[in-house]
Amino acid sequence: MSKEHKLTYFITGGGTGGHIYPALAIFDELLKRETTGDIYYVGNKKNLEYGIIRSKNYKFLDVDVEGMPRKADPHFFMWGIKLFFAVIKSCFYILKYKPDAIFGTGGYVSAPTVMAGWLLHVPYVLHDCDARPGLVTRKLAPGAKSISLAFDAAKNHLKNKKMYVNGNPIRKEFKTMTREDAVKNLGIQNKLTICIMGGSQGAKSINNAAVKILELLSKEGFQVIFQTGKRHFSEVNEELLKIYPNYKKDKNLIVRPYFEDMVSVLKASDIAVARSGSLSLSEICACGVASILIPYPHAANDHQRHNAKYLKDHNAALYLEDAQTTPEKLYELLSELTHHQEQLDEIKKNASRLARLNGVDKIVQQLNEGLV
Repeated sequence: MSKEHKLTYFITGGGTGGHIYPALAIFDELLKRETTGDIYYVGNKKNLEYGIIRSKNYKFLDVDVEGMPRKADPHFFMWGIKLFFAVIKSCFYILKYKPDAIFGTGGYVSAPTVMAGWLLHVPYVLHDCDARPGLVTRKLAPGAKSISLAFDAAKNHLKNKKMYVNGNPIRKEFKTMTREDAVKNLGIQNKLTICIMGGSQGAKSINNAAVKILELLSKEGFQVIFQTGKRHFSEVNEELLKIYPNYKKDKNLIVRPYFEDMVSVLKASDIAVARSGSLSLSEICACGVASILIPYPHAANDHQRHNAKYLKDHNAALYLEDAQTTPEKLYELLSELTHHQEQLDEIKKNASRLARLNGVDKIVQQLNEGLV
């Protein structure tokens, strides 16, 4: 690369936080590099990624694309037409802005741009965050310059000679923040802490089980940070007031619809009860937290179950099926950790061993290979 030439990138991925935030982490890092010229985020204006990217004043290119229907019906035919035009539009973007490389985080939103890159011979790197890669990654992996993976188990499902297990790109604060900082940031006590969360939208099965045992956990002296999800907060609050009318005065309980600062929440926690989206697992491992994982049963390609079982197989988490998530079972598993310090410490240590804290730097290096 000549001294005058600065690199242009297309970053693409969307629909869910698991596809957006890894893409955003790479976008943020590339902006810091002296070799970077322009970066464009290619996504769908109708999705979550649009608001996130525009709030940062990053350049956004729109493609109208949706997930592939599971049945071969008229809707499938219309989806195919929509995908075709999205690829054509992506080809137009490539010809206009001339990216030197494309980075895609999988999922249907990234498909048109990556397919256009393949058609126009623009090198692309794919990152897949799951133990069992998604359809887009599996189909487009053979043409990729290289593949970045969060789990080594994903290699068995892909065809590409250059595959690197980098972990997920996560924020630098997961590496730098201390527990003491996290406790101070949240204004809570420094004691054994349980975090219960179902993602930003919440998880009804987890919420329903948790509300029944919060008072009991508090009476045993444990601190609980409970993220209900924005959609479910009113419902949870109403139920809690019936079960435990004074819960808002209990200093051991912090119940909110959503926490903007999940770095502090996880860094302050010893145990997390959570879904098993890949990004959540990367953050849990980065914080060395023991977890009880309850995979979302309707996740595409059943990827959450595969992610959770990967941690379970490495003795880095306990596992619970969504259909078996009752107050009694959740309390039993929590007690298994809270009342057996050696087991808790062992699982926390194993989670830390699975952490990959330099994913962002490694992926950027991989993306720039042969360009810089």
